[in-house]
Amino acid sequence: MAQSRPKPLLQSQDQIRSARFRKEREADWTRLEKLVAAAERNGLQSMEFSDARDLSALYRQATTSLAIAREISLDKGLLEYLEALTARAYLSVYAPQERLGGLLTRFFASSAPQAMRRSVWYILAGFLCMGLGALTGYLLYFENSAWYHVFVPNSLAGGRGPGASTEALRNVIFQPDGIHGGLGAFATYLFSHNTRIAIFVFGLGVFACLPAILLTFYNGLILGAMYALHVERGLGWELGGWLSVHGVTELSAICIACGGGLQLGAAVLFPGQNTRRTALYLAGRDAVKLALVASLMLFAAAILEGFFRQTVQDTATRYTIGWSVGALWLAWFALGGRQR
Repeated sequence: MAQSRPKPLLQSQDQIRSARFRKEREADWTRLEKLVAAAERNGLQSMEFSDARDLSALYRQATTSLAIAREISLDKGLLEYLEALTARAYLSVYAPQERLGGLLTRFFASSAPQAMRRSVWYILAGFLCMGLGALTGYLLYFENSAWYHVFVPNSLAGGRGPGASTEALRNVIFQPDGIHGGLGAFATYLFSHNTRIAIFVFGLGVFACLPAILLTFYNGLILGAMYALHVERGLGWELGGWLSVHGVTELSAICIACGGGLQLGAAVLFPGQNTRRTALYLAGRDAVKLALVASLMLFAAAILEGFFRQTVQDTATRYTIGWSVGALWLAWFALGGRQR
Protein backbone atom coordinates (compact mmCIF):
# COMPACT_ATOMS: atom_id res chain seq x y z
CA MET A 1 0.00 0.00 0.00
CA ALA A 2 2.87 2.37 0.80
CA GLN A 3 4.33 1.95 -2.73
CA SER A 4 1.17 3.26 -4.48
CA ARG A 5 1.26 6.76 -2.94
CA PRO A 6 3.89 8.49 -5.20
CA LYS A 7 1.60 8.27 -8.25
CA PRO A 8 -0.82 11.06 -7.20
CA LEU A 9 2.21 13.11 -6.24
CA LEU A 10 3.71 12.74 -9.72
CA GLN A 11 0.38 13.69 -11.31
CA SER A 12 0.21 16.77 -9.12
CA GLN A 13 3.71 17.80 -10.17
CA ASP A 14 2.81 17.35 -13.87
CA GLN A 15 -0.28 19.50 -13.44
CA ILE A 16 1.73 22.23 -11.69
CA ARG A 17 4.37 22.15 -14.41
CA SER A 18 1.70 22.23 -17.14
CA ALA A 19 -0.08 25.16 -15.46
CA ARG A 20 3.19 27.10 -15.14
CA PHE A 21 4.09 26.33 -18.76
CA ARG A 22 0.68 27.53 -19.94
CA LYS A 23 0.71 30.67 -17.78
CA GLU A 24 4.09 31.79 -19.14
CA ARG A 25 3.00 31.49 -22.77
CA GLU A 26 -0.78 31.77 -22.78
CA ALA A 27 -0.79 35.46 -23.72
CA ASP A 28 1.18 34.74 -26.87
CA TRP A 29 -1.08 31.83 -27.77
CA THR A 30 -4.18 33.99 -27.31
CA ARG A 31 -2.65 36.68 -29.51
CA LEU A 32 -1.75 34.08 -32.15
CA GLU A 33 -5.26 32.63 -32.06
CA LYS A 34 -6.78 36.07 -32.73
CA LEU A 35 -4.39 36.72 -35.63
CA VAL A 36 -5.11 33.31 -37.16
CA ALA A 37 -8.86 33.92 -36.91
CA ALA A 38 -8.43 37.30 -38.65
CA ALA A 39 -6.31 35.71 -41.40
CA GLU A 40 -8.86 32.96 -41.91
CA ARG A 41 -11.71 35.43 -42.05
CA ASN A 42 -10.25 38.20 -44.22
CA GLY A 43 -7.11 36.76 -45.75
CA LEU A 44 -3.48 37.49 -45.02
CA GLN A 45 -3.39 40.30 -47.61
CA SER A 46 -5.83 42.40 -45.59
CA MET A 47 -3.70 42.34 -42.41
CA GLU A 48 -1.46 45.16 -41.26
CA PHE A 49 2.25 44.59 -41.71
CA SER A 50 2.83 44.45 -37.96
CA ASP A 51 0.07 41.85 -37.52
CA ALA A 52 1.43 39.70 -40.34
CA ARG A 53 4.91 39.93 -38.80
CA ASP A 54 3.58 38.97 -35.38
CA LEU A 55 1.63 36.08 -36.89
CA SER A 56 4.79 34.61 -38.38
CA ALA A 57 6.85 35.13 -35.21
CA LEU A 58 4.16 33.79 -32.88
CA TYR A 59 3.66 30.75 -35.12
CA ARG A 60 7.35 29.85 -34.75
CA GLN A 61 7.13 30.34 -30.98
CA ALA A 62 4.06 28.13 -30.83
CA THR A 63 5.80 25.32 -32.71
CA THR A 64 8.69 25.56 -30.23
CA SER A 65 6.23 25.40 -27.35
CA LEU A 66 4.61 22.35 -28.91
CA ALA A 67 7.96 20.60 -29.22
CA ILE A 68 8.77 21.35 -25.57
CA ALA A 69 5.32 20.22 -24.43
CA ARG A 70 5.78 16.90 -26.22
CA GLU A 71 9.26 16.47 -24.75
CA ILE A 72 8.23 16.99 -21.14
CA SER A 73 4.93 15.10 -21.58
CA LEU A 74 2.49 17.78 -20.52
CA ASP A 75 -1.23 17.05 -20.24
CA LYS A 76 -3.05 15.79 -23.31
CA GLY A 77 -5.46 18.71 -23.49
CA LEU A 78 -2.65 21.24 -23.81
CA LEU A 79 -0.94 19.17 -26.50
CA GLU A 80 -4.14 18.93 -28.54
CA TYR A 81 -4.71 22.68 -28.23
CA LEU A 82 -1.18 23.52 -29.41
CA GLU A 83 -1.36 21.02 -32.28
CA ALA A 84 -4.63 22.53 -33.54
CA LEU A 85 -3.36 26.10 -33.13
CA THR A 86 -0.07 25.49 -34.94
CA ALA A 87 -1.86 23.65 -37.76
CA ARG A 88 -4.21 26.60 -38.31
CA ALA A 89 -1.32 29.06 -38.10
CA TYR A 90 0.69 27.02 -40.61
CA LEU A 91 -2.13 27.20 -43.15
CA SER A 92 -2.49 30.93 -42.56
CA VAL A 93 1.23 31.57 -43.06
CA TYR A 94 2.23 29.10 -45.77
CA ALA A 95 -0.90 27.97 -47.60
CA PRO A 96 -1.81 29.76 -50.88
CA GLN A 97 -3.78 32.87 -50.04
CA GLU A 98 -5.55 33.20 -53.37
CA ARG A 99 -9.33 33.22 -53.09
CA LEU A 100 -11.76 31.50 -55.44
CA GLY A 101 -12.26 34.69 -57.43
CA GLY A 102 -8.52 35.00 -57.94
CA LEU A 103 -8.22 31.39 -59.02
CA LEU A 104 -10.99 31.80 -61.58
CA THR A 105 -9.50 35.04 -62.88
CA ARG A 106 -6.09 33.43 -63.28
CA PHE A 107 -7.63 30.38 -64.94
CA PHE A 108 -9.42 32.44 -67.59
CA ALA A 109 -6.70 35.04 -68.01
CA SER A 110 -3.66 32.81 -68.30
CA SER A 111 -3.75 29.21 -67.06
CA ALA A 112 -6.31 27.79 -69.49
CA PRO A 113 -5.07 29.41 -72.73
CA GLN A 114 -1.45 28.64 -71.86
CA ALA A 115 -2.35 24.99 -71.26
CA MET A 116 -4.19 24.94 -74.60
CA ARG A 117 -1.13 26.23 -76.44
CA ARG A 118 1.19 23.77 -74.71
CA SER A 119 -1.16 20.94 -75.68
CA VAL A 120 -1.83 22.10 -79.23
CA TRP A 121 -0.53 18.94 -80.92
CA TYR A 122 -2.69 16.69 -78.79
CA ILE A 123 -5.71 18.86 -79.53
CA LEU A 124 -4.98 18.80 -83.25
CA ALA A 125 -4.78 15.01 -82.99
CA GLY A 126 -8.28 15.08 -81.49
CA PHE A 127 -9.56 17.18 -84.40
CA LEU A 128 -7.84 14.79 -86.81
CA CYS A 129 -9.63 11.79 -85.26
CA MET A 130 -12.97 13.57 -85.52
CA GLY A 131 -12.30 14.73 -89.08
CA LEU A 132 -11.21 11.30 -90.30
CA GLY A 133 -14.29 9.74 -88.76
CA ALA A 134 -16.58 12.28 -90.43
CA LEU A 135 -14.87 11.80 -93.79
CA THR A 136 -15.11 8.01 -93.49
CA GLY A 137 -18.80 8.10 -92.57
CA TYR A 138 -19.49 10.55 -95.40
CA LEU A 139 -17.75 8.46 -98.07
CA LEU A 140 -19.12 5.13 -96.88
CA TYR A 141 -22.67 6.49 -97.00
CA PHE A 142 -22.31 7.40 -100.68
CA GLU A 143 -20.83 3.99 -101.38
CA ASN A 144 -23.78 2.27 -99.72
CA SER A 145 -26.52 4.11 -97.84
CA ALA A 146 -27.00 1.07 -95.59
CA TRP A 147 -23.93 2.25 -93.69
CA TYR A 148 -26.13 4.99 -92.24
CA HIS A 149 -27.95 2.49 -90.03
CA VAL A 150 -24.63 0.95 -88.98
CA PHE A 151 -23.22 4.24 -87.73
CA VAL A 152 -26.29 6.14 -86.53
CA PRO A 153 -28.23 4.50 -83.66
CA ASN A 154 -31.99 4.25 -84.10
CA SER A 155 -32.53 6.40 -81.01
CA LEU A 156 -30.41 9.11 -82.61
CA ALA A 157 -31.81 8.78 -86.12
CA GLY A 158 -35.40 9.23 -84.95
CA GLY A 159 -36.86 8.13 -88.28
CA ARG A 160 -34.46 10.27 -90.32
CA GLY A 161 -32.67 8.02 -92.75
CA PRO A 162 -32.36 7.13 -96.41
CA GLY A 163 -36.08 6.35 -96.50
CA ALA A 164 -37.17 9.83 -95.36
CA SER A 165 -38.36 12.32 -97.97
CA THR A 166 -36.40 15.47 -98.80
CA GLU A 167 -39.31 17.68 -97.79
CA ALA A 168 -39.55 15.98 -94.41
CA LEU A 169 -35.83 16.55 -93.78
CA ARG A 170 -36.13 20.18 -94.82
CA ASN A 171 -39.14 20.80 -92.59
CA VAL A 172 -37.46 19.58 -89.45
CA ILE A 173 -34.45 21.86 -90.08
CA PHE A 174 -36.57 25.02 -90.13
CA GLN A 175 -39.59 24.15 -87.97
CA PRO A 176 -40.12 25.65 -84.46
CA ASP A 177 -38.41 23.46 -81.92
CA GLY A 178 -40.07 21.01 -79.57
CA ILE A 179 -43.50 20.68 -81.21
CA HIS A 180 -42.95 18.09 -83.89
CA GLY A 181 -39.83 16.44 -82.52
CA GLY A 182 -37.63 16.51 -85.59
CA LEU A 183 -34.14 17.86 -85.23
CA GLY A 184 -34.99 19.28 -81.82
CA ALA A 185 -35.00 15.78 -80.39
CA PHE A 186 -31.92 15.00 -82.45
CA ALA A 187 -30.08 18.02 -81.01
CA THR A 188 -31.00 17.14 -77.43
CA TYR A 189 -29.84 13.57 -77.89
CA LEU A 190 -26.72 14.73 -79.72
CA PHE A 191 -25.78 17.10 -76.92
CA SER A 192 -26.17 14.48 -74.19
CA HIS A 193 -24.35 11.99 -76.40
CA ASN A 194 -21.48 14.39 -77.04
CA THR A 195 -21.22 15.23 -73.35
CA ARG A 196 -20.80 11.55 -72.51
CA ILE A 197 -18.29 11.17 -75.32
CA ALA A 198 -16.26 14.13 -74.01
CA ILE A 199 -16.14 12.59 -70.53
CA PHE A 200 -15.17 9.18 -71.85
CA VAL A 201 -12.49 10.33 -74.29
CA PHE A 202 -10.77 12.25 -71.51
CA GLY A 203 -11.10 9.62 -68.79
CA LEU A 204 -10.24 6.64 -70.99
CA GLY A 205 -7.37 8.33 -72.80
CA VAL A 206 -5.03 7.22 -70.05
CA PHE A 207 -5.45 3.62 -71.30
CA ALA A 208 -2.84 3.86 -74.06
CA CYS A 209 -4.83 6.55 -75.96
CA LEU A 210 -6.77 3.99 -78.01
CA PRO A 211 -10.25 4.38 -76.39
CA ALA A 212 -10.09 8.15 -76.81
CA ILE A 213 -9.15 7.81 -80.47
CA LEU A 214 -11.86 5.27 -81.21
CA LEU A 215 -14.64 7.18 -79.45
CA THR A 216 -13.74 10.44 -81.17
CA PHE A 217 -13.52 8.66 -84.53
CA TYR A 218 -16.92 7.03 -83.96
CA ASN A 219 -18.48 10.38 -83.13
CA GLY A 220 -17.13 11.61 -86.45
CA LEU A 221 -18.69 8.62 -88.22
CA ILE A 222 -22.14 9.61 -86.92
CA LEU A 223 -21.65 13.21 -87.98
CA GLY A 224 -20.37 12.23 -91.43
CA ALA A 225 -23.21 9.82 -92.15
CA MET A 226 -25.86 12.30 -91.00
CA TYR A 227 -24.35 15.07 -93.09
CA ALA A 228 -24.04 12.82 -96.15
CA LEU A 229 -27.76 12.01 -95.96
CA HIS A 230 -28.64 15.70 -96.17
CA VAL A 231 -26.06 16.42 -98.88
CA GLU A 232 -27.62 13.67 -100.99
CA ARG A 233 -30.96 15.51 -100.70
CA GLY A 234 -29.44 18.91 -101.45
CA LEU A 235 -29.68 20.07 -97.82
CA GLY A 236 -26.00 20.02 -96.88
CA TRP A 237 -25.76 23.82 -96.63
CA GLU A 238 -28.88 24.04 -94.49
CA LEU A 239 -27.85 21.27 -92.09
CA GLY A 240 -24.37 22.77 -91.82
CA GLY A 241 -25.86 26.08 -90.69
CA TRP A 242 -28.17 24.36 -88.23
CA LEU A 243 -25.24 22.43 -86.73
CA SER A 244 -22.91 25.44 -86.74
CA VAL A 245 -24.89 27.34 -84.10
CA HIS A 246 -23.85 24.96 -81.34
CA GLY A 247 -21.81 22.32 -83.16
CA VAL A 248 -18.69 24.43 -83.68
CA THR A 249 -18.38 24.82 -79.91
CA GLU A 250 -19.73 21.41 -78.97
CA LEU A 251 -17.65 19.31 -81.35
CA SER A 252 -14.54 21.35 -80.59
CA ALA A 253 -15.08 20.56 -76.91
CA ILE A 254 -14.97 16.84 -77.72
CA CYS A 255 -11.74 17.25 -79.65
CA ILE A 256 -10.19 19.23 -76.80
CA ALA A 257 -11.26 16.58 -74.28
CA CYS A 258 -9.77 13.98 -76.61
CA GLY A 259 -6.53 15.98 -76.64
CA GLY A 260 -6.45 15.90 -72.85
CA GLY A 261 -7.01 12.15 -72.85
CA LEU A 262 -4.27 11.65 -75.44
CA GLN A 263 -1.92 13.71 -73.31
CA LEU A 264 -2.50 11.40 -70.36
CA GLY A 265 -2.14 8.31 -72.55
CA ALA A 266 1.11 9.59 -74.06
CA ALA A 267 2.52 10.13 -70.57
CA VAL A 268 1.81 6.49 -69.76
CA LEU A 269 3.20 5.17 -73.05
CA PHE A 270 6.21 7.47 -73.27
CA PRO A 271 7.25 8.57 -69.77
CA GLY A 272 10.78 9.42 -70.88
CA GLN A 273 13.26 9.66 -68.01
CA ASN A 274 10.45 9.98 -65.46
CA THR A 275 8.53 7.19 -63.87
CA ARG A 276 5.07 6.67 -65.32
CA ARG A 277 3.51 7.99 -62.15
CA THR A 278 5.56 11.19 -62.32
CA ALA A 279 4.96 11.60 -66.06
CA LEU A 280 1.21 11.16 -65.53
CA TYR A 281 1.25 13.73 -62.73
CA LEU A 282 3.08 16.27 -64.90
CA ALA A 283 0.83 15.70 -67.92
CA GLY A 284 -2.27 15.90 -65.74
CA ARG A 285 -1.61 19.55 -64.92
CA ASP A 286 -2.48 20.63 -68.45
CA ALA A 287 -4.83 17.75 -69.23
CA VAL A 288 -7.17 18.66 -66.37
CA LYS A 289 -7.28 22.25 -67.61
CA LEU A 290 -8.26 20.97 -71.05
CA ALA A 291 -11.07 18.98 -69.46
CA LEU A 292 -12.29 22.10 -67.64
CA VAL A 293 -12.20 24.09 -70.89
CA ALA A 294 -14.16 21.35 -72.64
CA SER A 295 -16.77 21.42 -69.85
CA LEU A 296 -17.07 25.18 -70.18
CA MET A 297 -17.52 24.88 -73.93
CA LEU A 298 -20.20 22.22 -73.57
CA PHE A 299 -22.06 24.51 -71.19
CA ALA A 300 -21.80 27.36 -73.69
CA ALA A 301 -22.99 25.02 -76.46
CA ALA A 302 -26.09 24.20 -74.40
CA ILE A 303 -26.90 27.91 -74.11
CA LEU A 304 -26.38 28.45 -77.84
CA GLU A 305 -28.57 25.47 -78.62
CA GLY A 306 -31.31 26.61 -76.28
CA PHE A 307 -31.50 30.23 -77.45
CA PHE A 308 -30.41 30.34 -81.09
CA ARG A 309 -30.69 26.95 -82.71
CA GLN A 310 -34.37 27.16 -83.70
CA THR A 311 -35.17 30.81 -82.99
CA VAL A 312 -32.77 31.79 -85.80
CA GLN A 313 -34.18 30.49 -89.09
CA ASP A 314 -31.83 32.11 -91.57
CA THR A 315 -29.03 29.74 -92.59
CA ALA A 316 -26.42 32.45 -93.18
CA THR A 317 -27.11 33.91 -89.74
CA ARG A 318 -26.72 30.47 -88.19
CA TYR A 319 -23.30 30.13 -89.79
CA THR A 320 -22.36 33.61 -88.61
CA ILE A 321 -23.34 32.90 -85.00
CA GLY A 322 -21.65 29.51 -84.81
CA TRP A 323 -18.36 30.44 -86.45
CA SER A 324 -18.15 33.83 -84.74
CA VAL A 325 -18.36 32.10 -81.38
CA GLY A 326 -15.73 29.66 -82.63
CA ALA A 327 -13.47 32.58 -83.55
CA LEU A 328 -13.85 33.98 -80.03
CA TRP A 329 -12.80 30.66 -78.53
CA LEU A 330 -9.79 30.57 -80.86
CA ALA A 331 -8.81 34.15 -79.97
CA TRP A 332 -8.94 33.29 -76.27
CA PHE A 333 -6.78 30.21 -76.76
CA ALA A 334 -4.27 31.98 -79.01
CA LEU A 335 -3.92 35.32 -77.24
CA GLY A 336 -4.84 34.75 -73.59
CA GLY A 337 -2.05 34.77 -71.03
CA ARG A 338 0.71 35.94 -73.34
CA GLN A 339 3.49 37.89 -71.66
CA ARG A 340 4.98 41.03 -73.15
